[in-house]
Amino acid sequence: MNARNRRPLKPLPLPLWVQGAIEVLIAAVISAMLVLIPLVVIWSGGGFAATGIDFIARMGGQVWLAIHGVPLHLTIESATTSADTQTGTFWFLPWGLVLLPLFLGWRAGRRLARASYRDQIWQPLAGGAGVYALVGLMTSLLVPNGMVGINPLWGTLLPTGVMVVALLAGARREAGSWGRLIGMDLAERIERLSQHSRWAGSYVWSVVRAGFVGLMTAFGLAAALMAVQIGLHWADVAQVYQQLGAGVWGGAVITVAQLGVLPNLAMWTLAWTSGAGFSLGSGSVVAPLQTAVGPQPAVPLLSALPVGLEPVWSWVFLLLPVLAGFLAGWWLLREGENHFDEWLSLKINARWASMTLSTLALGVFVAAATAVLAILPLWLSSGSLGVGRLVELGPEAWLAAIMLGGLVGLGTMFGHLVSPFWEGYELVLPEAWTGEESDGGPAGRDG
Repeated sequence: MNARNRRPLKPLPLPLWVQGAIEVLIAAVISAMLVLIPLVVIWSGGGFAATGIDFIARMGGQVWLAIHGVPLHLTIESATTSADTQTGTFWFLPWGLVLLPLFLGWRAGRRLARASYRDQIWQPLAGGAGVYALVGLMTSLLVPNGMVGINPLWGTLLPTGVMVVALLAGARREAGSWGRLIGMDLAERIERLSQHSRWAGSYVWSVVRAGFVGLMTAFGLAAALMAVQIGLHWADVAQVYQQLGAGVWGGAVITVAQLGVLPNLAMWTLAWTSGAGFSLGSGSVVAPLQTAVGPQPAVPLLSALPVGLEPVWSWVFLLLPVLAGFLAGWWLLREGENHFDEWLSLKINARWASMTLSTLALGVFVAAATAVLAILPLWLSSGSLGVGRLVELGPEAWLAAIMLGGLVGLGTMFGHLVSPFWEGYELVLPEAWTGEESDGGPAGRDG
């Protein structure tokens, strides 16, 4: 054959499930290396006493599983007698470190979505989930030792669940809509519903979004409060660093570990501003109106705890979630659709009565939405270190969520009532509320 007629062979495209497996395997290796490298650096500098590299490898695998939410069963024996053996379960999610596998999975999900056609995303997701499950299973079987035990079932399912969530989030971000991703056009399905169903759905969706706005605003205000508290007690934090004497590498590891739990501390601060407070060990409570803590480990950031505040001033911080709810009510007026208020105005002639009932209902609904949205993050921010007093860390999720939702709902009512005055809206719209003439909404001809 003439050389000029020869064409270079093009490589065949890999099947989608193989691409998913490769992307997820890369994410698993990178996340494992990010965990192992700091441990190896400390070990090479003389840390971890006289241990071998196999001990460091096992510890790295245990940390990798822990940041995926896998519980570690601890058995710590005393050096003097076996009668003092302590057992417990370590389960604590440092949110800052959990972002490592989440980001890598999110990035892989975007790449897989670009390589897939419509309705095909399940193929790379299945391949990736299978590989990550295999990595989790092998790790949970290889890294246990006499002090740390791991259930292989949790070691398989929990990391896989974390990776699938990250892959779906990244794929959804790249596709732009669920319709492009899975082939289901939600807008078309909604159009098939009746007008009243669409109005009800629009109102419910507005309430849920308002609850999300209130929750995120309250979390942002709590994070700002935590930053101010750390700044005011920076001298105490620095003193604890000096007392530890961990050296350069030890201090760096302590700092990285504290950065990993910083989002958890922000969530604990949110629970503190709700009035529910949080726990720092069995029998302890840190709340605006009551603080009782025992001896704490030498962690520098714990020096910035709000201990010693006068109760007469502490209640002021409960206004932060109320302020967040006020902003949520303002947002709801600008972006939401209060069809329930319009419906009540048609049923009740007295405008003051219909507005009062709709505002009270709005506050209750937003409070419920905020509590439902907050209970899972509050629960995930808490945990247990397994042994000793530190078996109860973080807020009581259900109590903090209910109290936070109540304060945000209270602020939402005020915000929704007051914001029309500076937005230039009229509180009475005769044509829309009397049903005489309107092109849409519950007061229209079809209503």
